[in-house]
Amino acid sequence: MAQLKGVCIGAGYFGQFHFEAWQRIDEVEIVGVCDAVKERAEEIVKTYGFKKAYANVEEMFRLEKPDFVDIITPPESHLELCKLAVAHNIDIICQKPLAPTLEEARKIESLIAASNVRMMVHENFRFQPWHRELKKLLETNVIGDKLHTINLRMRMGDGWQTDAYMNRQPYFREMERLLIYETGIHFIDVFRYLAGEITEVYAKLRTLNSNIKGEDFAWVHFDFENGGLGFLDANRYNENTSEDPRLTFGAVLIEGDKGSLRLYDDGKITIQLLGENEKEHEYSFNNQNFSGDCVFATQHHFVLNLISETPFETDVSNYIPNILVLEKIYESSKNGVPVKI
Repeated sequence: MAQLKGVCIGAGYFGQFHFEAWQRIDEVEIVGVCDAVKERAEEIVKTYGFKKAYANVEEMFRLEKPDFVDIITPPESHLELCKLAVAHNIDIICQKPLAPTLEEARKIESLIAASNVRMMVHENFRFQPWHRELKKLLETNVIGDKLHTINLRMRMGDGWQTDAYMNRQPYFREMERLLIYETGIHFIDVFRYLAGEITEVYAKLRTLNSNIKGEDFAWVHFDFENGGLGFLDANRYNENTSEDPRLTFGAVLIEGDKGSLRLYDDGKITIQLLGENEKEHEYSFNNQNFSGDCVFATQHHFVLNLISETPFETDVSNYIPNILVLEKIYESSKNGVPVKI
């Protein structure tokens, strides 16, 4: 039985994954969907069996009096929508990136801190089942208690065409900042989740496809507070040999003082202790919705912690360091030097 009434703002490409996941969360009833183009909101309501479509956010807030709002709109709109939600005392889950700049992200942080509203960033990559499993293995010191390196390699192969991204997210082509801002922010959060706080970055960013504005290639070196090192080798231009590059969004190698953990593109995890053969680690995940059902896991985490009044993993204050690291990556690439966080 539903315990919370929710509403959603935005009916763009990624919204479909939010809507499908909300359908499966028993504690929630979605009573309203709002989009600037009301016909799109009406189609969502009809498709997913939600209650009512709106074209005006404040009207939806006033009439539905929801417990929470799911903001699935571009980052440029987040501050004003958060202000509106706070004015109506509505709790918030909001898509990443939190805001287009660090300054604006901190304004949202201050806004929430001064209110009774609770807010979580919809940072779903850390909720991918393989990352949750890697975290468990690290916490039990399977490969030792000293992290040497974490290395993530991503090849999407969806950005080499002359009309790159047109079939799914055409606005990617016009973004001045692309790979790190749109996708790399996920990996920054995953690195912090798995390896701890980041103290320095050194980045080289490039644009391989001359038909787009932003960067589609990134080599980023990370220093962690615990002494470990990280490396992100990300590229949306060149292709992957895996059946579905959008399952894990990359392969991961984690090395410690007693061995290595590997995540493969198909979700397989292996453990290789020093002096021993690589062995597959048994675990299970649901290959549905988006990337191992991580959207469902993210939203369910929000709901359960909202009900129990316990902290979110990605509340705004915990998420601000991701934006800071992101800004330092662009600064490092521009100036060609390592940058302290």
